Amino acid sequence: MKHSVLLDTSFFIRLLNDEDKLHSNAVGYYKYFLEEEITLKVSTVTIAEYCVLGKLEDLPLMNIQILPLNLKEAQRAGEFAKIIFTENKISLSSLHPRAIIPNDSKLFAQADVDKTITHFVTSDVRSKSTLALLKKGLKPKFDIISIDIPYSETFGILDL
Repeated sequence: MKHSVLLDTSFFIRLLNDEDKLHSNAVGYYKYFLEEEITLKVSTVTIAEYCVLGKLEDLPLMNIQILPLNLKEAQRAGEFAKIIFTENKISLSSLHPRAIIPNDSKLFAQADVDKTITHFVTSDVRSKSTLALLKKGLKPKFDIISIDIPYSETFGILDL
């Protein structure tokens, strides 16, 4: 089975802004994933986040599968959010009449439910700590690739 990665909003922000300090890292990962035929995926949640300040037509969607948030992912997102709220000492009673589910919960649920996704690609430091919280309660099956680190270092490739 071929594996895939789920790309975060922060990845696209860096990829599409050539003045960003992580732009070259994002470009390196993007090219590496395409060259290695690793399937790139993006959530509709990420697209919504990006479109707050960016435009849909700026995203390189030709090379990327779009994942809608479906019923199974929504259920898992609720489980993830409950752990995040508990670990951050947010009382469950303060979540009534409804809880606002953090987008990380939704994205992580999609990465966890999709059997092909092995990594969540981001530059968001908070995502790393959130995943660490989830690993205390549930056992998500994916890891994070931080684009703060160049792809050649992450994958042990000599940059000759």
